[in-house]
Amino acid sequence: MAPSATNLAILTAAGATAVLIAARALKPSSSQNVDLSAEECIQPDDVIAVFDDLFLHMQSVLANLSQEIQKIQMTGQSIPEAQLRQILKSEFERNLTSQQAAIFDKHDVDADCLQEATWEFMDKANDYPKLKTAVERFQKLYENVTGEKTVGKRPGSSSALVADVQDIPQDKLIEAAAVYFDALTASMGAIVKQFKAEGKDLKDPSVAQQLQMEFASVANDSGEKALDEMGITMDSFKSNIDKHSSDPQVGRSLAMLQMKQQQELMALGVPTM
Repeated sequence: MAPSATNLAILTAAGATAVLIAARALKPSSSQNVDLSAEECIQPDDVIAVFDDLFLHMQSVLANLSQEIQKIQMTGQSIPEAQLRQILKSEFERNLTSQQAAIFDKHDVDADCLQEATWEFMDKANDYPKLKTAVERFQKLYENVTGEKTVGKRPGSSSALVADVQDIPQDKLIEAAAVYFDALTASMGAIVKQFKAEGKDLKDPSVAQQLQMEFASVANDSGEKALDEMGITMDSFKSNIDKHSSDPQVGRSLAMLQMKQQQELMALGVPTM
């Protein structure tokens, strides 16, 4: 049985690529000390380190969840797309809640101080491009899991901007998926070759983590650019993948594309997650 579209989207995000913290984990608190500026409270490098750790931890959680879901599906059990999405969202938030305190302690940061600093720095994102990348990489991870728009959320806003979504015929959707996966794989392959040229050992756990961070920062942008050249937005692509998720032809096509991607990356020496 082919994995569901949501499961494939998660696996792709985990291999290539959530401050729902904006609305939940780091939601504005009435108890925070508003008299301290971000610069006095915490530094940009501290915020980056925290979000990088959160990303790597939650990426690992999602990879494990995806494996468990695949095992269930291989027994012939079918999990409705809406239910699968809810399971992944609930597990994501549960694991995030249980782990974030330990990560804050590891980096010796206070939660209230971190949330204040994060949004102050994000309000001046052009001055802190690496911080913006770290925060939005985590937002995109959550977005891939839930389908909820989170990139661009700020305290006091109920949601991020809602984009117009176009209807994509099934044959064009399958073509777009092939273009998207090819762009991801090409981008990821270029990063792997760069790492190898620099003499980095891909089997070294720290290098493997760095590789995954680079994938997350670059690959999805390459995929989105490839879709743009077809006149398809990322929002429309994701929406139509969900819409056609129960179609056997779409499921088979996505499964084959994912398998091809995994084989090509394994041939380059990328360690499996």
